[in-house]
Amino acid sequence: MTVPITPDFYIPPPAQSAQESIRFPLTWLVEHASAPIKFRAVTEIARATSDGMDALAALPYTYEPALLLALLQATDGTWPGGMLAVPAPGQGFTGVGTISAVQRLLEYGWERDSPPLLQARRVLFRLLAEDDDPAYLFELAPRGRVAPDLVRHGRSILREAAAAALAQAGYGHDPRLRGAARRITERVDAFLRSPLAEKPFVRYGNQHVLPPEAAPPSIFLLEMLAYMPHFRNEHYDFMERLYGAISQPQPRQASASMVGDKIVAEPHLVLGDQLPHRNAVDGDIPAALQWLELMARLGLLRRNDNWSKMFERFVGDRDSEGVWKQPGSGRRTPTLSASTPYSWPLFPLGPDASPDSIRADVTFRIGIIARYGGWGVELE
Repeated sequence: MTVPITPDFYIPPPAQSAQESIRFPLTWLVEHASAPIKFRAVTEIARATSDGMDALAALPYTYEPALLLALLQATDGTWPGGMLAVPAPGQGFTGVGTISAVQRLLEYGWERDSPPLLQARRVLFRLLAEDDDPAYLFELAPRGRVAPDLVRHGRSILREAAAAALAQAGYGHDPRLRGAARRITERVDAFLRSPLAEKPFVRYGNQHVLPPEAAPPSIFLLEMLAYMPHFRNEHYDFMERLYGAISQPQPRQASASMVGDKIVAEPHLVLGDQLPHRNAVDGDIPAALQWLELMARLGLLRRNDNWSKMFERFVGDRDSEGVWKQPGSGRRTPTLSASTPYSWPLFPLGPDASPDSIRADVTFRIGIIARYGGWGVELE
């Protein structure tokens, strides 16, 4: 029995011509990649089904880093770092938050009904509630006096992040998640329809900030929608407005909002194109691959010529076996340490920083993007 990480309600993209197929080095990955990548390459990219798949389904649970991460979970289903925290470089999984840990285990290929993810489900669904209980702010709880505006703001962030994790786990048909998704998209859609969307920043002192009524899309919203294809189809008009918002040039101002009487940094907000040029790819490969994968899963990658060209660059930077290599002569193989907390769950899935491990990670992501972006996949 195949146990794919992809929810079973995935809607495949339209078939493409043979000229738009991409060679995928499945044999090389099976020989060189870590257990999670082997498993997902076979089940999610190759989509192999046979009587021998039961043994393969156990493969992600033999991977030592995944087991170490699972063992850090507390009895209440949470991890020590709260919700969104990610470990510092070189610290293993120390200080990881619950949502980050859940998404990493899902990337490792663990099923949503495995004990750690089943145990975490309760608190994630609790975070979807439309209340202002400060007890559920975790690491976002402000020090000192708990101002109502800060509570509402923090709960809103965690609500979207929890929705993203639950959608990735395959709960897209659950009425609790669908209800939360509807409320989240309604708030963002009201913003995108308003005049504020064209000029979202207001001046406060010597800074330009987003006013309290602004509700731009966030990386968590994109992650949630990426794993809820039926919901997207039901809200196709919103998806058109969303595409316009995330494909426009980014503003020069850093994302920050006025919350009560405080200015709060908002790095999770997406106010424009996160991959506008080649330098953005070269400067942060994990973030670039994460963006391309999200756009592929959202069905938006092929609509955007620039994003498609950025992906085709990754495809062109592979060797004769179809394995990714660092472009340019004499350049070192890059690390895949995530520069943002939002790409940490995806990178690296390999056990170390060896060249083969890094090449396997990137090669695998190229296959995932091709599969969900509508390119054909030719297995080798």
